[in-house]
Amino acid sequence: MSPSPDTAVPTVDELEAQERRLVFRRFTHDDAWALGSLLVELARERKAPVAIDIHRAGQQLFHAALPGSTPDNDAWIARKRRVVERYGSASYLVGSRFRAKGTTFEESSRLDPDTYAAHGGSFPLTVAGVGVVGAVTVSGLPQVEDHRLVVEALERFLGE
Repeated sequence: MSPSPDTAVPTVDELEAQERRLVFRRFTHDDAWALGSLLVELARERKAPVAIDIHRAGQQLFHAALPGSTPDNDAWIARKRRVVERYGSASYLVGSRFRAKGTTFEESSRLDPDTYAAHGGSFPLTVAGVGVVGAVTVSGLPQVEDHRLVVEALERFLGE
């Protein structure tokens, strides 16, 4: 019996396809507010104890900490966001690429695990014709659920 779509772990190919599909025409301060507010709404509906962060070009444009989240979630956000900023790919995809090679990010990246975390939940904000301009990040759920929450919000926001 195969896992249901809700529990199946996405493949590297599926994660790469998400990145190719979820691209903005532009990404403004107002877009950050709207996307962040959508994430808050989705998380509240699920009573998800998450923190949400949106950064663009080194500036925090949105942050929310919902009931049940902790300061530790903010530390995870920073570590996951740094992976997106360094690799230009979703934090979950970066970790999945290492696992697909039979290793882990922590073992093989040569990066400080106190500074970088290739765990799900941070997704690149990519603008068509420009490239990655920032990251949207969620922390507080298991990593695949953090990733899925961000992807769902991006799909809704972009009308996918």
